[in-house]
Amino acid sequence: MKALSIGARLTAWYSLMLALSLGLFGATAYFAMDHSIRATVDSELHHRLQAVRDIIKDDMPQGVPAVQDEFSELLDSEGADSLLRVSYQNGSVIYASPAIRNGVAPRPGHKAANPFNARIDGDWFRFLRESVNVAGATYDIEVATSTAQLIGSLDRFRDLLYALAPLFLVLAALGGYWLSRRALAPVDQITHAARTIGAQDLSQRLAVPRASDELQRLAATLNEMLARIETAFQRITQFTADASHELRTPVSVMRTNAEIVLRKPRSDAEYREALARILDESEKVSRMIEQLLLLARADSAAGLLPMTRNDLAAAFDNACREARVLAEAKNVDFRASVPPNPVWVQGDTASLERLFMILLDNAVKYTAAGGQIDVHLGSDDGFAVAHIRDTGTGIAPEDISHVFDRFYRADRSRSRESGGTGLGLAIGRWIVEAHRGEIRVESAVGKGSTFQVRIPLLRD
Repeated sequence: MKALSIGARLTAWYSLMLALSLGLFGATAYFAMDHSIRATVDSELHHRLQAVRDIIKDDMPQGVPAVQDEFSELLDSEGADSLLRVSYQNGSVIYASPAIRNGVAPRPGHKAANPFNARIDGDWFRFLRESVNVAGATYDIEVATSTAQLIGSLDRFRDLLYALAPLFLVLAALGGYWLSRRALAPVDQITHAARTIGAQDLSQRLAVPRASDELQRLAATLNEMLARIETAFQRITQFTADASHELRTPVSVMRTNAEIVLRKPRSDAEYREALARILDESEKVSRMIEQLLLLARADSAAGLLPMTRNDLAAAFDNACREARVLAEAKNVDFRASVPPNPVWVQGDTASLERLFMILLDNAVKYTAAGGQIDVHLGSDDGFAVAHIRDTGTGIAPEDISHVFDRFYRADRSRSRESGGTGLGLAIGRWIVEAHRGEIRVESAVGKGSTFQVRIPLLRD
């Protein structure tokens, strides 16, 4: 069974709520009208009963005929729908309309002072009965009026509700459906536009409605999502191209060496030299593949680091010891300042050592003989702060914002000939971010570089 559209469901719910509202309104209006009319009739009956009481009081001393004449004039002025019966307490009738000559008894349990309804010759009348004492004599008074107009008015009002409510409901449902379709039209436009956006053209964006409503926020959110997808897609495409290019070169070198050696018989020394070159390139490929796998796990959140309480000073000192050996072999002055007390952080020791080795190895690699490297570890405002300064080749201003990108080689300090893969700083940034820290770089061409790493200290 095909599901109803949002517009149809909205219309159905709107119609249901409107039908319930109309039903409640109609019932309330009907009973309010009935109560209002009855209250008016009851008020009129009380006024009439008071008029009868005044006639008895004023005219009874003149005799019963005088009273009867006044009663006749009163009924003539009230109209044919009015009834009157006046009798003594013993039941003797003084005056009575023919229809109620013998009186009308209310239903059992009826309170004497309250009006009641009774049927006479097929018509309904509203009665009010009261006993009054005038000049020592007690009189029973009954006044009544026909409720035909009341019932007729209520019936016409009810018929009007029955006739207009369905018509109004249908018109309102049609109008609600039209409004829902009009309101949801931008959703169809967004859907159509989203379907036209493919992987080959992620630069397209959805039209954002001008109205500040949910649809505008939806379109803006989808555009933001498309921008993130486009950025991620471009990174993946660039990463794949760069990885293919980086792997192609060593594979080509190994293949070329093997082909040259196999063209004719060679001496043992030549075979060894060729195998050494092939082994050197294969080690480079292995290191690159290992780094690529590490970054792939980091991108997929599968490479989450085991965070424990660790002494950052110990990891920093271990990295400095290894870097000092490399610096001495290259005749580079290496100076390190490591605090004697532990610097506790929440982190992974192996990853932290790898981070510092990446930065220190780059500092040694791009600092010429006779240069200087200064490293320092301290704390500042709740962060452990490490500085790695060198007097190497430096980085051009336009390249500083890209040095942490994978395979970025805009500057010669990251050329393949220098032995790097272009992935070290990208891995370093991932390690820092995994520790909820940040890494910065300041550099000038010919004056060296300074890398700063900030990692939150472990709170007690």
